[in-house]
Amino acid sequence: MNKTTPLYRLAHARTGDKGNRSNISVVAYHSEDYSLLLKELTEEKVKAHFGFRSPGVVKRYELPNLMALNFVIDDVLDGGVNLSLNLDSHGKSLSYWLLAMEVNADFY
Repeated sequence: MNKTTPLYRLAHARTGDKGNRSNISVVAYHSEDYSLLLKELTEEKVKAHFGFRSPGVVKRYELPNLMALNFVIDDVLDGGVNLSLNLDSHGKSLSYWLLAMEVNADFY
């Protein structure tokens, strides 16, 4: 049986946006959790988690000295701030959505 936990128990996030691209950094609270982030937060899993927004390319950058991962997600912001009629479909709400993702924590 897999034990899962929401990502926000292991990390915090910071985000920004430019045009139709979101940039989300996920930073582990504790160094021992960074390996779990590497295993669980793949480009494919993050893209699937944002599937309802129909993202394009998801690129992951690893920042081991900061215990962080940075995700650049294309085509996820309904065209960007100037083209979207949605209220806050950008920015911080997307980082909160990523932090709600359930991750496998069998060895946690």
